[in-house]
Amino acid sequence: MRLRRLAWAGAELEHEGHTLVIDLIGNGDPMFSTREIPLSRPGATAAALVTHLHSDHADPVAARVALAEGAPVFRPEPFPGSAEDNRWTDGVERAFREQLPEAEVLRPWQQRSVGPFRVMAVPAVDGLGDPQLSWVVDCAGVRIFHGGDTIFHGYWWLIARRFGPIDTAFVPINGPVVELDHLQPPSPFNAVMLPEQAAEAAHILGAATAVPMHYGLHRPGAYEETPDAVPRFQRRARELGIVPNLAQPGEWFSR
Repeated sequence: MRLRRLAWAGAELEHEGHTLVIDLIGNGDPMFSTREIPLSRPGATAAALVTHLHSDHADPVAARVALAEGAPVFRPEPFPGSAEDNRWTDGVERAFREQLPEAEVLRPWQQRSVGPFRVMAVPAVDGLGDPQLSWVVDCAGVRIFHGGDTIFHGYWWLIARRFGPIDTAFVPINGPVVELDHLQPPSPFNAVMLPEQAAEAAHILGAATAVPMHYGLHRPGAYEETPDAVPRFQRRARELGIVPNLAQPGEWFSR
């Protein structure tokens, strides 16, 4: 199986001409804009997975362009709150209703099979309180984990027991402290895993290799990334016996 990072926290998996994407974004939210990576099979992708409905992780327009006709989209459940509660998900929810009304909600531990891929939804915890999943994908005897932008939580051991060991873990590392108008007073704690936490999570999952993602954005006063995220992740991963793979967006590698 071949793998690669896409923009920001996106990933693409390929096996014998079949592809699957996770957290695909096109131009995304301007705050999180990054270079868009062309897909290998536009209009022929077998499935799309979404960890949560923030615009830097979910882009129904980009997914519609990527997917083959009738290809499934798997996503977490909507948040049953007020408009104020849903300020960071309402826009994407509307886009899902317009572009991908057939998208299927999965809950933790549910599984689906698409072509050569077996897809497993696993628990995650969003740093802003919105519904989130992580994903494990099994294909040709290789297991891939994708952590969206989860914080560190207590489900790692359950995931490892049920679906481990993981061959390659895509883990978010930038540990930002965020301040948003609708989340007041603000939290001084990290809304995404810190680099060391990401390495520890990969270690619990039994990952042989870990790909850091979700880093490179620092907006003082709004979204403040932890310093030196990549070297800190590399150092802790190596201490734990994990090979850190600093794959650049668009770069393919094999497992």
